[in-house]
Parts: sequence; C-alpha cells; structure tokens
Amino acid sequence: MMNIIYIVFGIIMVLWGAGKLTDGATSLAARMNIPPIVIGLTVVAMGTSMPEFFISFISALKGTTDLAVGNVVGSNIFNAMLIVGTAALVAPMTILKSTVKKDIPFAILASAMLIPMTLDGNISRLDAALLFVVFIAFMVYTVRSAKNGKSQDEAEAKQMPVWQAIAFFILGLACLIVGSNLFVDGATEVASLLGVSEAVIGLTIVAGGTSLPELATSVVAARKGQSAIAMGNVIGSNVMNILMILGVTGLIHPMAIQGITWLDLSVMLVSVLLLWLFSFTKYTVARWEGAVLVILFLGYMTWLVMQAI
Repeated sequence: MMNIIYIVFGIIMVLWGAGKLTDGATSLAARMNIPPIVIGLTVVAMGTSMPEFFISFISALKGTTDLAVGNVVGSNIFNAMLIVGTAALVAPMTILKSTVKKDIPFAILASAMLIPMTLDGNISRLDAALLFVVFIAFMVYTVRSAKNGKSQDEAEAKQMPVWQAIAFFILGLACLIVGSNLFVDGATEVASLLGVSEAVIGLTIVAGGTSLPELATSVVAARKGQSAIAMGNVIGSNVMNILMILGVTGLIHPMAIQGITWLDLSVMLVSVLLLWLFSFTKYTVARWEGAVLVILFLGYMTWLVMQAI
C-alpha cells in the first residue's frame, strides 16, 4: 500500500513540479528578452517532457534502466496511439503542415535510430551522443523555421515578479527530483512484489502516468476545435523523448536493455508511421483512423498484460 502511495504521490509531484518549473523558467526567459518563439520551442516544449526526463534519468541512476527506456518507448506509444486516437474519436484531429513535414518525420527518424542501437542490449555513451546531436539539429532547424515564418508554438509567458519566478523554478525542480525518486522506488518495488518486469511497468504504468497531461490537453483541444497545436506538441514530445531524454540520460549513465523487446520498439515505430500515413489525408486524422489507433493500442496493452501474468 505504501508503494502505491509513493507512486501516486510521486507522479502528482512530478506533474505539478513540471508546471511550476515551466512557468518560472518561461517568465525568467521573457524578462531576459528572449523571443516568445524561442521560449515556446525550448523552455515550454522541454517543460512538457520533464516528467518523462526526470523519471527516466532517476531510473537510470538507480540502475533500473529497463524502467528508464520503457518509460520513453511506452510514452511514445501512448502519445501516437492512445492520445491521438482518443482525441480523434472525440473530434477529427487537424494536423498542421509543419507537423507532417517536420515533426512526424523527425519522430520516425528518432524511432528508427533507436532500434539498431538496442541490438547489443545497451545504449552506450556513443549511441546517446548520436541521439543528442540529432536533437540539437532538430532544435536548430525548428527555431530557424519558426523565425522564417509564423509558428504555432509561440508561448505567452506568465507575468510574475522575479522572486516568484525563481521560487517557482526551484520549487518545481525540487518536486521533480523528489517526486521522481518516490515514483521510481514505488514502481520498482511493486514490480518486484508482483513479479512483473521493470520494462512492463515502464511501458504501462510509468508511461501512462507521464502521458496524462498530453491526453487531457489533446482531448480538450479536439473538443474545442483547436487540435492542430496539441497534435504538434504531442508529436514533438515523441521526438524529445528519444533524442533528448535518452540522449542526455545515456551520456551520463549508459543503459543496459533487457526487458524491452523488438515488438515494443516495432510498435513504437509503426505507431508513428501509421500516424504519418493518416495525416496525409487532408491533414486530418478522421474518427475511423482514431479508432484504428485506439484498437491497436488496446491490443498491444492486452499482449503486455498477458505476457506479464
């Protein structure tokens, strides 16, 4: 029971902390006269990936590397299948041309890069460095493209006193660190008690928990007819999950992979390929296409549960 409390309390702290850290960092960046577009594409975009980053990072440091990689792979599957699929069932999802031409291809590239890197059962520092270099290239290309035209990723910074922005940043960071530790410890212990692998816990409970904000945001945006931006953010987080999170984490602590299978990695790649295929039909994901994504996701989750039993 205490481990379940750690998991719940940990993820609440992580999600709340990510919000506060992003608000504080955005406000500070605005006060330093950093252009809104750069804030939106860096501080805010990375802020939404902070839950996945800290949980994967702490997991790797604690030696539970399957949990770290499972979190990233699982989150990407949740994003591309469940989140987009559910939002499309609520209302057809509009997709911006920039998402189809830039974000989804980068997400495919990142997924395709990760698969051969796992052949030796290890993400080495060299592998991680390659991922991080591609991440830097993605950010440079994104910022340059945004400056050459109107971007959908501009962020309005919340106006607040400097002391409050600093306090939010520090408080958010503290909550991310403490919450991630609680979550990883609780999830690892539960996996041990139930005889379930860290990889399955990472692919399901951890990935689902860290993807909740994106799910809520995308469904609400779809109902309001403002799904284009939410869609771009969901796919953008897929890119950052692999390139930034595994890149930075792997540079600091190489990760051995044992429980993540070819099927898990293949589902991650196929999910974003399907999304890219669907997006070419009038730059929209229709309800029936959303239903296909959700059905495939439920099938994959059922297989994971059956394997764990």
